Amino acid sequence: MRSKIIARVATALVGIPLLIVVIGWGRSWHFSLLVFIATAIGLYEYFSMIFPGRRREQVLGILLGAVVSFGLLIPGLPDPGSWLGGVAVVACLTYLFFGGGLRERFQYLTWTLLGVFYVGYLLPHVFVLYQMPNGREWVTWVLLVIMGGDTASYFIGTYFGRTRLSAEISPAKTVEGAVGGTGASLLAGAIGGRVLLPSAPWPEMLLLSFVLSLLGQAGDLFESWIKRAFAVKDSGTLLPGHGGLLDRVDSLIFSVVFTVYYLRFLRL
Repeated sequence: MRSKIIARVATALVGIPLLIVVIGWGRSWHFSLLVFIATAIGLYEYFSMIFPGRRREQVLGILLGAVVSFGLLIPGLPDPGSWLGGVAVVACLTYLFFGGGLRERFQYLTWTLLGVFYVGYLLPHVFVLYQMPNGREWVTWVLLVIMGGDTASYFIGTYFGRTRLSAEISPAKTVEGAVGGTGASLLAGAIGGRVLLPSAPWPEMLLLSFVLSLLGQAGDLFESWIKRAFAVKDSGTLLPGHGGLLDRVDSLIFSVVFTVYYLRFLRL
C-alpha cells in the first residue's frame, strides 16, 4: 500500500506540472496535440482490454476512434457528428462481412462502437471546453474539482471506508470515500471558482461542482464496469500507482462533456 501511494504521488508530481504548463502557457495546438495523444493511448488501452490478442479488431477500433477525434481536435473540419456517423457505417459494414459467427460479430461491433464513442468522441471534448470563452480557466477548474474529489475519495476510502458502494462493479470503492470525494470536490470548486472564474456566481459553482462530482464517480464506475466485464484489473500500466491512462481520466470524461453542453446551452 505504501509503495502504491508513493508511486501515485510521484506520477502526480510529473503529470500535474506538465498539465499546468500546457494549459496555462501553451498554444491551442499544444493542448490539442496533448489531448490527441491521450485519446490515442486511451483507445489503445480500451481495445487491448476488449480484444486481447485480436490485432485486427484492435487496429480497426483505434483507427476509427482516432478519425472521430479529428473532428473535435482540428478546428475547421466538418461537424464531429458527421465523422461519428461515417465511422459507425464503416464499422457496421466491416463486421457485416468479416469476422466470426453472427453473434460474435455483433458483439464485436457493439464494443467497437462503444469504444469509438466513449474514448474517441467523448474524451476530446476537453479540447472543445478549452476553445470556449475562458476555456483555459474552465478546463483548469474542472480538473481541480475532479482531481480533488478523486484524491480525497481514494484516501478516505482507503483508511476509513467500510461500506461498499458497488461490490459487483468495484469492490474497493466505498460510500465513505464517495461522500468524502464529493465534499472535496465542493471545496475545490468553491476555491477554484473564486480564483479562476471570479465573475461566476458561487451558488452556481457549488451546484456545478456537486453535479460534476457525481458524474466523475459515475464515470469511474463505468470504466470499472468495463474492466470487470473483461476480468481486467487496470486498463494499462502507463501511470505507476494509477494503472492505465483510462484509469486516470475515466472520472473526467462525463464531467467535461456535461460542462461543455452546460455552458453552451444551459448557462444563462
